[in-house]
Amino acid sequence: MNRPLVAALCATLALGACSTVGKSRLNPMNWFGGSEETPVVTVVEGKPVDPRPLISQITDLKLERMPGGVIIRATGLPPSQGFWDAELVARPVKDGTIVYDFHVFPPVTPKAASTPQSREVTVASYLSDTKLAGIRQITVQGASNARSSRR
Repeated sequence: MNRPLVAALCATLALGACSTVGKSRLNPMNWFGGSEETPVVTVVEGKPVDPRPLISQITDLKLERMPGGVIIRATGLPPSQGFWDAELVARPVKDGTIVYDFHVFPPVTPKAASTPQSREVTVASYLSDTKLAGIRQITVQGASNARSSRR
């Protein structure tokens, strides 16, 4: 009778402590919380890595913790409908920051602009815990802006 009571008491105390630790940086569930707008990182290179142009604007960046890593989900807003084959292309990690370029093909024939909601393009990429170990900041950039999330 005493063992179940002691176990229940310990579980209650442990769960009660989670609320104070829950807002701590020690809690991995709080890593990479919200995103903020940052300036575009320019790269001086001879040949572009990807023939697709960058999306016009990054509107949202979310990092979702998963077992074994994180899913990077970015939403971009092109100037018109019909953009396709979107992908986040990673650059090499530099100073604890990884930068992803949001590339997308433009429509083959010109399309109407329509509403922003109908033009949104969402793309995701998985980053494992092994690769995430030395990374403190994740940035996704388009042609006019970038969004970042920090640990």
